[in-house]
Amino acid sequence: MDQVGFRGPQVCSIVGITYRQLDYWDRTGLSRPSLAKARGSGSQRLYAYRDLLELKVIKQLLDGGVNLRQARRAIECLRQSVGEDLTTANLVLVGEGSVLLRTGEEIIDLLRGGQGVFNVVPLAGVVGEVDAAIHRIDSGRVVSGVSPPAALEDAGTTDSATTSGPARLAEGG
Repeated sequence: MDQVGFRGPQVCSIVGITYRQLDYWDRTGLSRPSLAKARGSGSQRLYAYRDLLELKVIKQLLDGGVNLRQARRAIECLRQSVGEDLTTANLVLVGEGSVLLRTGEEIIDLLRGGQGVFNVVPLAGVVGEVDAAIHRIDSGRVVSGVSPPAALEDAGTTDSATTSGPARLAEGG
């Protein structure tokens, strides 16, 4: 099956860049078309869908305040870190001069040659851990089926008559 290709003007429209930018990025090696290179006057570059994605990542870096030199460095390190499909990465732009890549449980600074700078502490499990601890410590006071935040809000209420429905605390807790 033949791969669909996009010509320069189409690429510019899709990605949101000028033809001058596209031409410069190709000539300087920042991003080159993978289907057909320009071969002199009258020839046309042909970009693959994957190329469009890469160009859009570059554009987003520039829009995020990263200068072209830094974007070039970030893209090079990103290619080394995640391979050809740059869109599988999650980038964090921190002010001017920092482009961070999240890989699993590590944050890597792409502008410092891929040095790990932080370990990621996943917070998704925090809610479950706190909820479980609340149920263990105070299982007699929290009514089954009530989320701990709702039960804790009502825990400060001394008059059980003001608490309604399923948020009512069990007596004797």
